[in-house]
Amino acid sequence: MCEIVDKLSYAVYKATKKQGDPRRSGGHRTLTHTWLWAVLLGGGASVLAIVGGRWAVLAILFVHMVLAIEGLLWRAARGSSSDVLVWLLAATSAWIIAGVLDKPGNGADWLFSEPGQEYLWLGLPILLGALVHDIGDALTVSGCPILWPIPVGRKRWYPVGPPKAMRFRAGSWVELRVLMPVFMVLGGVGAAAALNVI
Repeated sequence: MCEIVDKLSYAVYKATKKQGDPRRSGGHRTLTHTWLWAVLLGGGASVLAIVGGRWAVLAILFVHMVLAIEGLLWRAARGSSSDVLVWLLAATSAWIIAGVLDKPGNGADWLFSEPGQEYLWLGLPILLGALVHDIGDALTVSGCPILWPIPVGRKRWYPVGPPKAMRFRAGSWVELRVLMPVFMVLGGVGAAAALNVI
């Protein structure tokens, strides 16, 4: 699947690049790192959840749990020997989350309450997650072409980001020792507040 998305991204890059855009050999940080991709992904997940029902919701939750687990435990989750454990943990988590959401008042219909629209909201956190990921990538030295297909100067794939002095390398000590702990604490506080614990 990753290879298909990479080839699609690279083909779109080659077909739409302007004179000022650099040559590339792959599709990383191209189509999948744009606002348009985030909207399509979120909208597609919402449609899939409505059309496919509970099994589609489970599949969407499973895929995103795998991404979350591998993202959080990327060093421990390397290699094929850990894949089965990651998939089992993701499947179990997806099943539990879907079961909790299905209970009345627990979220399946928190935004759209008409019959058949219970999981229409499911695309919203996916859209927001993709955009937050893109903004995080924009903070790195490479920047991120979030604005595509809107051209900026001579580039259609303009790498948006803060001033160069404020950027950091992905995987550097700034990300691992400063930003990751700060955002984990903020996420925990946000979750506790959402659950009315604090």
